[in-house]
Amino acid sequence: MPPSSSPIRFLTYPLLGVVKEHVRAEFFGRALSQRLGRPVIVEQARTYEAVEQALLEGQADMALATAEQCDLFEPRSRAVLRAVRAGRWYYHSAFICRADEPLTLEKLRGRRAAWVDPLSTAGYLLPKRHLESLGMNPSELFAEQRFYGTYRQALLAVLSGQADVTTFFTTHMEEYMVRALLAERVGPDERRLRPFAFSGPTLADGIIITERLTEAEAHRVVAAITTMSHDEGGLEPVLAPFDIQGFALVQGNTVKAPTPRAVPNSEYMTLDLDAKERCRRVWSSTGKAFGRDLREGEGLSLHELLPTEAAIPLESLVRSTRLNHTSGRMHFRMETGSETRLYTAEATLRSPHAGEEVPDLGLLVRDITDLDTLEQELYRLASFPLLHPDPMLEMGRDGRVRYANPPAHTCFPDLLELGANHPLVAAALAHARRSRPGETPTLVQLQGRYWEVVAMQLQDHESLRVFAKDVTARKQLETSLMHADRQASLVHLAAGVGHQMNNPLAFLMANLSFAREEIGRLRESLRTGREEVDPDEISEVLDALSESVEGAERLKGIVQDLRLLTREPPRHRTRVDLHSVLEDTLKLVRGQLRHRARLEKDFQPVPSVEGDEARLGQVFLNLMLNAVQAMSEQDLARNVLRVATRASVTGEVIIEVQDTGAGMPPEVLERLFEPFFTTRPNSTGMGLSVSHAIVTSLGGALRAESKQGAGTVFTVTLPAAGTPAAGPPYPEHELAS
Repeated sequence: MPPSSSPIRFLTYPLLGVVKEHVRAEFFGRALSQRLGRPVIVEQARTYEAVEQALLEGQADMALATAEQCDLFEPRSRAVLRAVRAGRWYYHSAFICRADEPLTLEKLRGRRAAWVDPLSTAGYLLPKRHLESLGMNPSELFAEQRFYGTYRQALLAVLSGQADVTTFFTTHMEEYMVRALLAERVGPDERRLRPFAFSGPTLADGIIITERLTEAEAHRVVAAITTMSHDEGGLEPVLAPFDIQGFALVQGNTVKAPTPRAVPNSEYMTLDLDAKERCRRVWSSTGKAFGRDLREGEGLSLHELLPTEAAIPLESLVRSTRLNHTSGRMHFRMETGSETRLYTAEATLRSPHAGEEVPDLGLLVRDITDLDTLEQELYRLASFPLLHPDPMLEMGRDGRVRYANPPAHTCFPDLLELGANHPLVAAALAHARRSRPGETPTLVQLQGRYWEVVAMQLQDHESLRVFAKDVTARKQLETSLMHADRQASLVHLAAGVGHQMNNPLAFLMANLSFAREEIGRLRESLRTGREEVDPDEISEVLDALSESVEGAERLKGIVQDLRLLTREPPRHRTRVDLHSVLEDTLKLVRGQLRHRARLEKDFQPVPSVEGDEARLGQVFLNLMLNAVQAMSEQDLARNVLRVATRASVTGEVIIEVQDTGAGMPPEVLERLFEPFFTTRPNSTGMGLSVSHAIVTSLGGALRAESKQGAGTVFTVTLPAAGTPAAGPPYPEHELAS
């Protein structure tokens, strides 16, 4: 049982997908927190199923749930509050079609249905039951049924022609009521839609108070929520996220009256003042205001009716309104009891009657202390984009910038001018397309600075929120560390090179020394003529020289691999057609491949990449030679070298080189890309380390998977070449690797 000071977890089903709905939901939680004196944390579930799962597992204290879920969990809950809309705590489902293609229930066969969610009452379950009651099975009735997640998305599917029919909730089976509700979702496009049928009623959705709260705690929560729409504190807007007037405790077919609050009612007062500023009419919801009884206030002046602290500011507002002949508004504070309350007052001139010189004036006074407290919190939260030190913007999925905070305009003064063509926007869209949990930010180099860009999809699935962080200093530090690391690596490489070069140098020097001695002896024999020259001796010298050439070639190869491993990647890259490079590489290995394996190619369409064609060719040659040499000539009939290309779901290019050789044990696989590591006696152990360095310098990845007895597959992943932006060129920008 949570202690009374612990936060209350309030889980809501997926709201309408509009940003304001999420803000209002937060508003509701804060208003409830204020009334309970206890934190209320509002969380929005991504799916209706998530709400149900949380309720089943006892993970929520309260939950805004569908009508079906309210019915299901009512027996095991402390209470269920049903939503009240247009005075009713039940609703119907309205069938909606396009106005220019009118339908009836009898004309639904073969049509396409757009539903909200499998657990949405008015968006699926209620109309489904209604159709089944008429002998119509939706799975047989419709040619296609799809779920779109929200009412708005389902309505847009009908408007765009992706579907023919959808459904929407309504409290009254009346066209104008439905149109008013549709206008809140699709604006003026509601004229293009029309309701053509209605289901029977069902109890409304509502708030489930779970047994995680004690009876006393649940009673306080129920009282706080049910009185929100009955007080005069200006808190009615907090109910807006649910499109309702309030919540009611429904028992059978009756509504239980709200439990009176234990706190004083907020004040709400209206006055009509005549030309002499005396009250013609006085009304207050409680009959009192500022501690005074107002029920006998007709004919009194403000000073006679109200305390001086209230009468002075209100009289000033009234006189200012008459003098300026325009409506006026003011705020004032007043000590009431032991606390300071904030009031708002509005004065409005009535249109004068014929012959009337000075018209009556209406005065409205409201206590907005509670509302102001909530608004201050929301203003503080809303100031986050303005005060955030880094660039931040919101944009549509088409790249249209809807909002940018001041740092965004300062750092990118041409952001609005270039719009979707701006490099920052292009990078954000690219990040959003491939974004997955844990996805690293996209790095953009722009006018000599590096920006880390993260784009997050908002709940409406139509907008992106983009954060850009200047990481130039960090990149400069990383570059310095990389240079230092490169120096340390060179020390390590030097030791390895010395070891690798020692053997060929030893037999090279030995063979050259032997050849020099033998040639010197043979020259002396020829000069003096004292003995004949044996041809076998000359052959031995030639063999020694041949071995020396082989040793020199091996040393040359080590030096070339070392240069490739340690040199900087080329700065100027070109677009490379990978299929062309792979075909050229296959021609080079065809001679060796003919005696060891057959070739299988699976080249699927892939985009080009940015890189160096020669270096990529070296990578593929190294991988193919390793694959060919891993397969024995004795298994020619079984051996296969498979080379394949494909595009990943995130747009990257994937190249696979697979063999059916002996495979590698795990201990070899772990060290595969280390310089000078090899299991072959005649290899320098540099080929795969060089290939790995080349691929990573292009922003890609090289990995190997192997199973002993089954073969090895090398996978190269490379980023696709960026699509050039249409419009004016923007200097010095590129996606940084």
